Amino acid sequence: GDSPPPSSTPHPKRAFPFAAKGEAHVEMADEDVTVREPLDLIRLSLDERVYVKLRGEREIRGKLHAYDQHLNMILGDVEEVITTVEVDDETYEEIMKQTKRNVKYLFVRGDAVTLVSPPLRT
Repeated sequence: GDSPPPSSTPHPKRAFPFAAKGEAHVEMADEDVTVREPLDLIRLSLDERVYVKLRGEREIRGKLHAYDQHLNMILGDVEEVITTVEVDDETYEEIMKQTKRNVKYLFVRGDAVTLVSPPLRT
């Protein structure tokens, strides 16, 4: 039989070689899931509510519908909290203000993401 020619591209290196040394195990309802690379943790959070911290003192909580390798994400039923600090002109006191809004769907650009926390599994 005709077999395809051997691949001329070398096997790609692991993006995160440290992950192979000590792999984390995440226990989920009767299944053992191995986390080999950082994005595996995000994959395990699909269709779950996640907490995402963004640049500019913004934080969001929502259901993770999709993501890509750049950490661009689509979240649903989102609660966004923006924290601003204002300085009182007379007392020079710092006043923390929080603005909240709820959004049905939100596209989050990956370069704004500083932290993604998967749901707590108890």
